[in-house]
Amino acid sequence: MSADDGSAQPGPDGRLRCPWGLSADDYVAYHDAEWGRAVHGDDALYERLTLEAFQSGLSWLTILRRREGFRAAFAGFRIREVAAFTEADEARLLADTGIIRNRAKIQAAVANAKVAAGLAEGDLDALIWSYAPDPAHRPAPRSHADIPAVTAESTALAKDLKKRGFRFVGPTTAYALMQACGLVNDHLADCWVRERVHEPPE
Repeated sequence: MSADDGSAQPGPDGRLRCPWGLSADDYVAYHDAEWGRAVHGDDALYERLTLEAFQSGLSWLTILRRREGFRAAFAGFRIREVAAFTEADEARLLADTGIIRNRAKIQAAVANAKVAAGLAEGDLDALIWSYAPDPAHRPAPRSHADIPAVTAESTALAKDLKKRGFRFVGPTTAYALMQACGLVNDHLADCWVRERVHEPPE
């Protein structure tokens, strides 16, 4: 198969990877060590939910390169701290060149923290993971064309989150969250990481 057919491609070390994982230097470590590995914990999932919302309409690389800036701006994505943000904090964020300065997304991130803070500890984790599909019913994708942008589970997750008051969580964003946080394993069948997502990264 050619490099244009969406199949796994060899990297500089000879290992086969999902093509997007080789499209930029920053992506290699993220693809190998993070993407598709299980993420648990309310704060950790709130961080991913927030970053996926900010990514909407942009390249994930844009977000990845600003992740430390986002963490600094949003108090390490500690839900209860962000939930206490005021209009002055939102104004500060709008002036912060270390993040994406989008008013609607900033306001959504703060509003989502307030909703998450109203849940019992562990409930956000349990809610999101309750929509993880049975992996036995998901054949390993052979190429990028086999990977959906939206699924029934991501549509249901987005609907549930919106019902609870979360913003910027459409089905596509919800599916990107599911992929990134290991609810689904969308590493290609020939990708070296696919069978190692449950192991500590190298």
